[in-house]
Amino acid sequence: MKQGTINNYPELKEQLAFYAEDEYREFSSGLILSERPMLGVRIPKVRSLVGLVPKEKIPEFLEMKPVAIEEVLARGFLIARLPYVEMMKWFDSQVQYIDDWCTCDTFCASLKTVKKHQTEMFETKIEALLNDTREFAVRVGLILLKCYYVEQDWLEVIFDRVEKLAGREEYYVKMGIAWLICECFIKFPEETASYLQVSKLSKWTYNKTISKICDSYRVDQETKSRLRKMRK
Repeated sequence: MKQGTINNYPELKEQLAFYAEDEYREFSSGLILSERPMLGVRIPKVRSLVGLVPKEKIPEFLEMKPVAIEEVLARGFLIARLPYVEMMKWFDSQVQYIDDWCTCDTFCASLKTVKKHQTEMFETKIEALLNDTREFAVRVGLILLKCYYVEQDWLEVIFDRVEKLAGREEYYVKMGIAWLICECFIKFPEETASYLQVSKLSKWTYNKTISKICDSYRVDQETKSRLRKMRK
């Protein structure tokens, strides 16, 4: 199918259907657990198709209710193309459609404008997400912290908020915590090691954090050996 400007939502759905791959869908459906159907479109292709939507038409596309996982991904990419103020207007509506780790993490990683508005984003969105009852709302908050807040000035805030989540038992919340603290350790090993020594994280989350750190190529073997001895 020849690609050009995508001017309406049915055209986007048609393009997504065209680029769907049965084999890729079968592979990915075992990794991405969602209530939504999966077409089998690779993420780079979804992103490239979204780039064909004229910027002035983005709000029109965002009014449509997504059905397939790839439509949720596309919606997230569309929101990420907006200036920060406009992005914030649509942010909550995207969170409500997220029910798997892929649409969550991909959306968060796309919101590059957050970096320049850390304090406002934290106070107006992330704080509330971390206190939400929904599993993937919390994960959105955690992955945003992982993507844009692992800095010296935010470490104590991160550790404090993670401790407040220590009692949450949802799998993707616990994995989000492990990934976030792993990133903290990679960038700030001494401070994060000190936190882990006093952390009230569950045994599972604590050990998963250690495992993720040890899986990282950015951590040397001597440090990994020491960390393995810290497992509970």
